[in-house]
Amino acid sequence: MLTESCRSLLGLTLAAIMVGCAAAPISLPPPPVHANGQVLWHIVSEHCIPDQRDRGNPAPCAKVSVADGIQAGYVVLKDRVGKSQYLVMPTIMITGIEDPQLLTPGAPDYFTPAWSARKFVAKRLGTALAREDVSIAINSLYGRTQDLLHLHVDCLRTDVRDALRLAAPTIGHHWVRHALILNGYHYRAVRVDGDDAVAANPFRLLSKGLHVRQSDMGAWTLVLAGMDYPDGPPGFVLLAARANPAAGYKGSGEDLQDHACTGRDAPARY
Repeated sequence: MLTESCRSLLGLTLAAIMVGCAAAPISLPPPPVHANGQVLWHIVSEHCIPDQRDRGNPAPCAKVSVADGIQAGYVVLKDRVGKSQYLVMPTIMITGIEDPQLLTPGAPDYFTPAWSARKFVAKRLGTALAREDVSIAINSLYGRTQDLLHLHVDCLRTDVRDALRLAAPTIGHHWVRHALILNGYHYRAVRVDGDDAVAANPFRLLSKGLHVRQSDMGAWTLVLAGMDYPDGPPGFVLLAARANPAAGYKGSGEDLQDHACTGRDAPARY
């Protein structure tokens, strides 16, 4: 017969086990094989980079930047999907969000060039875009088809923009405890400083801030959205979500973007 102290200890043990189970990541199926996953890399390595080097013309890319060396370079390419969507990609092979190179000391910053690429989006649309209308998305292993890191730069969905405006006062420099429901899925959020440059490494914020192991990085998606905070200078909201294919969610933050760029208000700046 258990004493009261034993029953209390057992209860605490069971509670700890239940908390541990609740916090354990949802198991995932093996990563999909992307049959044509090298298409973007072929475009970058066999066309954009050689054309810029040999002819001074980055076509079919809109821009090739290797001023700091090929190891830190990037390209900007118009995506086939959408009126104004652009992709920002490295000039070396980095497979995606799961690639350990993104977390090495001194790793290149791809988010600031992606934020700068909003000028290509605006030019395509023929109008300036408000800061809060612009977003950058990286899909998970389960939510992408290409095995070269590519940052989607395009308009943010207006419903997501409005939801982030409402949530902005509650988003600080530490990941919010309660997830935001966006497009029917749970996203964690954190405030990131910066105007024209992204002041923190979003990959490191995900890895360190949410204690994501390297082996699990590929299951995550990131979305960076511009934000005019009411209590300070302009910055960004970084959103993160983990794929759950069994529940129909492949970890595609790109779903928060609007590749038709509809319903834009008259902007103040871009």
